Amino acid sequence: MLTARRRWAVTAGLLLGIFLAALEATVVSTAMPTVVAHLGGLDRYSWVFSAYLLTSTASVPLWGRLSDLYGRRSVYLAAIALFVIGSMLAGVSQSMLQLVLFRAVQGLGAGGLIPLALTIIGEIYTLAERTRMQAVFSSVWGVSSIVGPLVGGFITDAISWRWIFYLNLPFGVIAAFVVHRTLPEHASSRAVAVDWRGGLLLFLSTTLLLVALTEASPLWALIALASIVAFGYVERTVSDPIVPFSLFRNRTVRVATVIGFLSGMPLFGAIAFIPLLVQVTTGGSATSAGQILTPIYLTWVLASIVAARLLLRIGVRAAAIAGMAAMFVSLTALPWLAVGSSRAWLFADMALMGTGLGFAMLSLLLAVQHSVSRAELGVATSLNLFARSIGGAVGVATMGAILAVGLGGSARLAPGALGATGLAGLSPELRMRLIVSLQRAFASGAVAAGLALVASFWVPPFDGGVTSDATGPIPELEVRS
Repeated sequence: MLTARRRWAVTAGLLLGIFLAALEATVVSTAMPTVVAHLGGLDRYSWVFSAYLLTSTASVPLWGRLSDLYGRRSVYLAAIALFVIGSMLAGVSQSMLQLVLFRAVQGLGAGGLIPLALTIIGEIYTLAERTRMQAVFSSVWGVSSIVGPLVGGFITDAISWRWIFYLNLPFGVIAAFVVHRTLPEHASSRAVAVDWRGGLLLFLSTTLLLVALTEASPLWALIALASIVAFGYVERTVSDPIVPFSLFRNRTVRVATVIGFLSGMPLFGAIAFIPLLVQVTTGGSATSAGQILTPIYLTWVLASIVAARLLLRIGVRAAAIAGMAAMFVSLTALPWLAVGSSRAWLFADMALMGTGLGFAMLSLLLAVQHSVSRAELGVATSLNLFARSIGGAVGVATMGAILAVGLGGSARLAPGALGATGLAGLSPELRMRLIVSLQRAFASGAVAAGLALVASFWVPPFDGGVTSDATGPIPELEVRS
């Protein structure tokens, strides 16, 4: 049994874990131009983000299955351990290749922090309490997303880029200690078969797809397609698949998945490459580049609050269309505003992007949750987030490939080649090629946002509710005063 005090302690530990995972998703972007100046490897710039997104996304279903078999606490602690180890190794990286590999380890742990935290919250709180807790968790995510670029820029400028990874160590240890001491272990008695073949094929498919996009290789693309077909076959034959394809018979789930994938491409691509574009065009510091991203997260949180109040009045479809339209306009204007425009116009463009995300993402998530039964609620919600993250990984890889092709051999900077001047030491010719290549990359993001806008017209209106009632905490985790 949990006392009220122990439950709050568990919640605090989970909130700290979510804060770390959300912070790490954004804090690295502002440090990357400095990292490139020290380690070289501009051609692998996108892989620092893609590796983290790949492992953190593909591992989400596996973490859930393992927690069903072996209990929430032990699996959650394993996720934190991987995250901390990956952070430590990333901090001591001596080459861009090492950083990419260690970011993959870090992402593997991060993939378990958020979904397992939400699962544990669902077990220790009643439905009414859970609703309030989701607001708290969303606030923590929003705050960490806002401060992430600023913290990353400040640490990079004031101390060293390596400390954006070292900072995770003490907080991760504290979160693990609190959860270990306060959360009772509970493993489900229901027999669950872990779809290891499906999980491995999911990793293989997404990895090969990213390689094909990054290297622009038709051969790798064919191999990736073959692995995706194999994954689909396995998922259709197992009794407890990681991705149940039966959900795609639901029109709302199907359309929301497509929009989530398409909108994730420009979203994560913008987060990864906007600081680079700003520093190349203005020559500012990492801190100033990180400040450009702040309006995205701030208006995203605020727009989500407004959208929640307006949703029942204007409808899900109208909210999704309005959100994707704002995102499309923002991404279309972005590459031109970033070159020669004032920071005020660029801030306004970032705010428009965040507003669009707030309206579109919230409306789609609620539409998906409203369209499925309670028994399918968890997997449908995970699928929506999974599609957006996979789209983000593909988007970053695609933009990185466009950047690498545009730069050619110039992308392979030797470690320390720019010296103390950083990106300010680029030759005028290389600087112009980099700006043009980034503009082309952002244009591809605008195309993806345009396709998402078109798809949003197919979002069906609400046509029913959740069919079964939610239950309160499981008996072993009921709270006593």
